[in-house]
Amino acid sequence: MALSVADRAIGAIIGAAVADAAAQPMHWIYNPDELKEVLSDLEPCPEFRPQSANPFYRRTTGEQTCYGDQAHVLLESLSQCGDINVEDLTRRFYEFFGPGTVYDLPLNDPYRKKGGPKAVLPIDGPWRNASLKAFIRNVDAGKEETGCDVDCQIDGITKIAPVVAMYAGRPEMLEKVEKATRVTQNNDLCVAVTLAAARFLEHFILNGPDPSALGAVLAQLNDPNRQSPQELDRAVIAHISQVKDITLMLRLCAVFILNPDLFPALPGAFQGALHGVLTLNQLDEAVRDTMRRGGCTASRASFIGACFGAQVWQEQGCWACKTYPIFCLCTLLIEKLRRHGTGG
Repeated sequence: MALSVADRAIGAIIGAAVADAAAQPMHWIYNPDELKEVLSDLEPCPEFRPQSANPFYRRTTGEQTCYGDQAHVLLESLSQCGDINVEDLTRRFYEFFGPGTVYDLPLNDPYRKKGGPKAVLPIDGPWRNASLKAFIRNVDAGKEETGCDVDCQIDGITKIAPVVAMYAGRPEMLEKVEKATRVTQNNDLCVAVTLAAARFLEHFILNGPDPSALGAVLAQLNDPNRQSPQELDRAVIAHISQVKDITLMLRLCAVFILNPDLFPALPGAFQGALHGVLTLNQLDEAVRDTMRRGGCTASRASFIGACFGAQVWQEQGCWACKTYPIFCLCTLLIEKLRRHGTGG
C-alpha cells in the first residue's frame, strides 16, 4: 500500500531520531586508526554500539546527540503552539540546554574561558556545542536575536524534520524553517544550506522515492521566482552540483576523517549527508556507510535518516525500539499532524 504524505511526514521525524541515536555511540571519532579498531568489533552492523566509543562525551546508547535533542525540543514546541513560535522555542531551548540541565557541565560552560586547565575527555554526559553556548549567552544578555551569527555547522539541518514534516507542500515551509534555524544559528550560510536541505526533505515527503530529486531541487534553486531566495543560493547550487561527482565526494569523505576542522562545518557536512541520500537505497545501509566515514557521524545520519524515513518509514521498527524518545515522538507527531499537519 502506498504511503500517504502524512505517513511520510511522520517517517521523516522518526527516521532522523533513530539514525541520530544509532550513530551516537560512535560520534566524533576522527582518528582513522581508532575508527578502524572500533568498527572491527561491530561489522557489519556498527549502529547502537552498547558502550560509547565517543572520545569527547558519553551518553547511554539509544539517547540522542545534541542534534536530536534540538529536533525533539522543536517538535514539542510545534505540538504545543501549532506554529513556529520564536518566544516559545527560545524558552524551551534555554530550559532544555541551559543552566541546571544535563547539558550544564563544567567543560561546556558558555562562559568558560580559554586557556584554563586541560579538559579531561570524554565527559560523562551530553555535549553542548558552540551554537548552543552562544545562544545561552545571547539569551542571558537579553538580545532580541538569540542565534549565533558566526556558527556555521550542521545543527540547522539536523533539526528541520519536524518543521518540514508539518509544512511540506505549503508555500510558507521555507520561511518557517528559516525562522526556526535563526533562533540558535543566525548565520546566512547556515540558513541557505539548511533551506536547501529542507527542499530535499520536502521533495521526499511529498513524492516518496524519486531518482530525480537532485534535479528537482536544483531547478527550484535556479528559479528566479523561488520561495525564500537567499543571497548565497548560487554558492549552494555549486555545492550541491559537486555531489553529482561521486569521485570527488569520495575524496571529500576521506578528508573528513583526516581533518576534524571540516566537520561538522557547512557546506561539507551537508554534502557528505546528501551523498548518502542520493547514492544509497535504504536507511540502515546509508547510516552504516556514513558511520564508517568517521567524524560527525550523527549529524549526517540524522539528515540521511529523515530523507529515507520519508520514503520507507515502516522499515524502521527494529531501530525505533532502541531509540529512547521514539514513543514520545510518535505520540506528539500523530497529535500534531491530526490538528495542524500535512494532509494525505
